[in-house]
Amino acid sequence: MKSKRSFFPILLLLTLSQAAFAETATPAGLWRTIDDNSGKPRSLVRITEHNGEYSAVIEKGLLATDTGDAVCDKCTDARKGKRIIGMTIVEGIKFKEGNYEGGEILDPENGKTYRCKMKLDETGNKLEVRGYIGISLIGRSQFWTREE
Repeated sequence: MKSKRSFFPILLLLTLSQAAFAETATPAGLWRTIDDNSGKPRSLVRITEHNGEYSAVIEKGLLATDTGDAVCDKCTDARKGKRIIGMTIVEGIKFKEGNYEGGEILDPENGKTYRCKMKLDETGNKLEVRGYIGISLIGRSQFWTREE
């Protein structure tokens, strides 16, 4: 009986600390992306926050073919011909009303930019990144995993 009483406060403390972490978690950090076609880890992306705005930079390619020399030859903006490693692929995301939204994401595979929104899961370790055209229903989601 005594062990059940001592277990309850510990369980309560763990539950409350997880809830507090989830409330303070942000997308800032290092994330592992997954290749849409192969399902294998594709890259490491660093999300940072500056003045309430989030952006993401590709830090490392994880495929065997990634040499770091690949460039965005299909980009149509200032990123055309620039190396993909070190490239900013997400810009302008802001936290509002419980959501991370309002920015754009670049797909270096086709050089196109899409509207973007992000959603953290309750643990703060999985991030749904959705690129879309017009409305969110017309788009595609990826799930990134926190590395830190």
